[in-house]
Amino acid sequence: GHSPWILIAGCLLLFSVGLALPGALEAADFPRADSVIIEKDARKLHLIRNGEAMKTFDIALGIQPIGHKVQEGDFRTPEGRYLLDARNPNSDFFLSIHISYPDATDRREAASLGVDPGSAIMIHGSCVSIGCLAMGDGPIEELFLLVHDTGASKVRVLIAPCDLRRKKPQECRH
Repeated sequence: GHSPWILIAGCLLLFSVGLALPGALEAADFPRADSVIIEKDARKLHLIRNGEAMKTFDIALGIQPIGHKVQEGDFRTPEGRYLLDARNPNSDFFLSIHISYPDATDRREAASLGVDPGSAIMIHGSCVSIGCLAMGDGPIEELFLLVHDTGASKVRVLIAPCDLRRKKPQECRH
């Protein structure tokens, strides 16, 4: 068989040639989504740019998909308006993007109930989740590039029980 060093040298050569190509893509070359809409009942994540859907992904929700997250350990995915405020390239779930839950309203609601609202809600790779939004490794890699601008401007995210253009929240079924 071939020496593993030949394979490694070949990979390094291809990698270095790829870096030198004038058309080599970087994250900044991808179109940026300015917002994300998640429909929990349809298990869909829509990337939005200038008010138009640019890409839709299938997602998996936590163990208890119905209703808004209220406290740590309820296995629910929050509903509301948040921000995608950080990306984690070293996630236990391949890649992950942090959702800014809990917000001030979530913290007040949890405090009124005497509970911890929970935290660390992510959109991540892998295909299963206990309270986050899982989408598989290939799709999270693509999403990671399309929402790469999670710095100062942050990407808005709406997590809705259903398509609110067609139904009232109380009419939604998960």
